Amino acid sequence: MDKDVQQGFETLAIHAGQEPDPTTGAVVPPIYQVSTYKQDGVGGLRGGYEYSRSANPTRTALEECLAALEGGVRGLAFASGLAAEDALLRTLCVPGDHIIVPNDAYGGTYRLFAKVYERWGVAYDPVPLGDLDAVRAAVRPDTKAIWVETPTNPLLGVADIEALAAVARDTGALLVVDNTFASPYLQRPLDLGAHVVVHSTTKYLGGHSDVVGGALVTSDAELGERLAFHQNAMGAVAGPFDAWLTLRGIKTLGVRMDRHCANAVAVADMLTRHPAVRTVLYPGLPDHPGHEVAVKQMRAFGGMVSFRMASEEAAVRVCERTELFTLGESLGGVESLIEHPGRMTHASAAGSPLEVPADLVRLSVGIENVEDLLADLRSALG
Repeated sequence: MDKDVQQGFETLAIHAGQEPDPTTGAVVPPIYQVSTYKQDGVGGLRGGYEYSRSANPTRTALEECLAALEGGVRGLAFASGLAAEDALLRTLCVPGDHIIVPNDAYGGTYRLFAKVYERWGVAYDPVPLGDLDAVRAAVRPDTKAIWVETPTNPLLGVADIEALAAVARDTGALLVVDNTFASPYLQRPLDLGAHVVVHSTTKYLGGHSDVVGGALVTSDAELGERLAFHQNAMGAVAGPFDAWLTLRGIKTLGVRMDRHCANAVAVADMLTRHPAVRTVLYPGLPDHPGHEVAVKQMRAFGGMVSFRMASEEAAVRVCERTELFTLGESLGGVESLIEHPGRMTHASAAGSPLEVPADLVRLSVGIENVEDLLADLRSALG
């Protein structure tokens, strides 16, 4: 097939960076479980490989696939999503710099800024990213990046990537988008003007709750080289088996996301009609404040649903009563999960401007039979 012809997403997910092995014809990339490589003379590297912190063929396959799925020129795979964030921030910032972050960012991202980077002189301001005037007002001469989650974790807020890209261009900041909740199947931030995409590949990309990883993808080749330098210098790289597991998960990303989204729509609809539920937060609902923006920039609305109960006690009780929805942190796997963000994933934000409501419940809606999921939630809600 002509390599200049743009292939479809599902085709890229299965084939990008994953040519059959030239030695054996294996259609799945091998796991190169190796630390070092024989050189053909001093400095004579085969394929550019010398040491697996710097590069590994299995990781290369994953990185090329990720770049293709996001429409970027460079992909980089890390040991975790937070390792990817750390490498990006140390590439972009020096002491005295400033970052704008969502006012409902993921708790781990908030912890990284508040407990690590602030100590090293990098300042941050949480801002409601749906308010473009507030974002512009928060930009300072030393603002290096506008950090975006859309949809956000766990309040499912939606930010207009294209509009924020315009603000970034006007102010000289870079636009960084955490695309973990949407995945590149539902949303491609680089196409909308973002400079860098961040992923926890642990979530929808891996998709099976069996691997931890992170990734960066950029549309800027020069920035990609700087990120690659820091990836190698700091060393928090994805191991070959982790890279292989993530690649295996990516192959079915499109079909999995179709089912995640369909199930989530049904769950959100049921919750809106349940008398025990006070509010449902899901971008696919017409009354969601970010619905129109989500329609514009997303293929569908994702598998994450949050809702608020009458009290913290009621929220905790629902989390304890489900059977199919497993009580646990993380998200994006084929199995459904339920959690209480205030006491679990976002406990580090307690007492801060990013503190989440105590009556909030977050669902990662899996790909089980949807009627079974609805029955489980109805039973837990009582």
